[in-house]
Amino acid sequence: MPRPDAPDHVLARRRRIGEQIRATRLARNLTQEAVALRVGMERPNYVRIEQGQASPLLDTLILIADAIGVPLADLVRE
Repeated sequence: MPRPDAPDHVLARRRRIGEQIRATRLARNLTQEAVALRVGMERPNYVRIEQGQASPLLDTLILIADAIGVPLADLVRE
C-alpha cells in the first residue's frame, strides 16, 4: 500500500520503477498474469506495482525480478 504522505518526487520515482518493470516484462514476452502467478500474488496487486500505485517490499521486488528472469538492479535502475 502506498504511503499517502509520500513526497511527489518519491511518487514519480515509484511510477518510473513500475514502468521499468512493465517494459522488462514485455521485453521477455510475459503477461502480468504469468508474473503474478510466479510471484504468488493476485494480478490486481501486481498491476498496482507496475502502475506505481503500490509500494512493494524489497522481497516482492526480488520475487518479481526472479519471475521475469533479470537481476533486481535492472528493475530499479534509473
